[in-house]
Amino acid sequence: MVGVLTLHRTTIGKKVIMAVTGLIWIGFVVGHMYGNLKAFGGPEYFNAYAEGLRTFGEPIFGHAHLLWLARIGLYGALVLHVWSFWQLYQHNEASRNIPYTEHRKVQATSASLTMRWGGVFILLFVIYHLMHFTLGVPGIHPDFVWEDAYHNLVTGFRSYFYIPTIIYMLAMVALGFHLYHGAWSMFQTLGLNNRAYTRLIRGLALALAIVIPLGFIAVPVGVIAGIIS
Repeated sequence: MVGVLTLHRTTIGKKVIMAVTGLIWIGFVVGHMYGNLKAFGGPEYFNAYAEGLRTFGEPIFGHAHLLWLARIGLYGALVLHVWSFWQLYQHNEASRNIPYTEHRKVQATSASLTMRWGGVFILLFVIYHLMHFTLGVPGIHPDFVWEDAYHNLVTGFRSYFYIPTIIYMLAMVALGFHLYHGAWSMFQTLGLNNRAYTRLIRGLALALAIVIPLGFIAVPVGVIAGIIS
C-alpha cells in the first residue's frame, strides 16, 4: 500500500501518470472531434448537440453538472500531465553529469524532437481556445452569444482576418505530432508494446496523429469554404 501511495515519487510512477492522463485526453479529443463534425449538420443539429452536453444526466444530475464534472476531471488530468512532464524533465536535466557539447538527433523522430515545445504550444492553445469558444472573452471572440454554439463557431473562425483559424490549424498540426509520439510512449509505459504487434501500435499512433487533427481542421475549412455558414 505504501508503495502505491509513493509511486508518484518514482520515475516510472511519473511516466505512468503521464500515460494515464494522456489516455484520458486522447479519449476527450476523439469525442470532441466527433462532436465538432456535427457542425456540418447545420445550426439546429449542432446547437442541439451542445445543449445535450449541458443536459446530459438529467434529471438525476442538475443542468450542466456532469459537464462540469467532466471539465474538472480533464483539467485535473492536464495539470497532472504537465506536472509529471516537468518532474521528468528536471530529473533528466539533473542526471546529466556532463553538459552535451553536441546535440545529436540519432534515432529520434521529428515528433519526439518537438514534444516539449509542441506541448507548450498546445497548453497555451487550450487556454486561448477556452477563452475563444467557451468563455467568449471580448476581444478574442468578436460576437459571442451564449447557448448559440453554431453562431460562435462560425463567427469565431471568420473573425480577425482568419487569424483564429490559422492558430487553430497550427495547434492541430502540433497536436498531431504530440499524439503520435505520446501514444507510442504511452503504450510502452503501460507495457502494451510487444514485437508481435509493434507495427499495429505504431499504425494506431499514426492513425490518431492523422485522423484527429484532420477531423478538427475540417470544421474551419468548412467555414472558410462556406459549407458551414
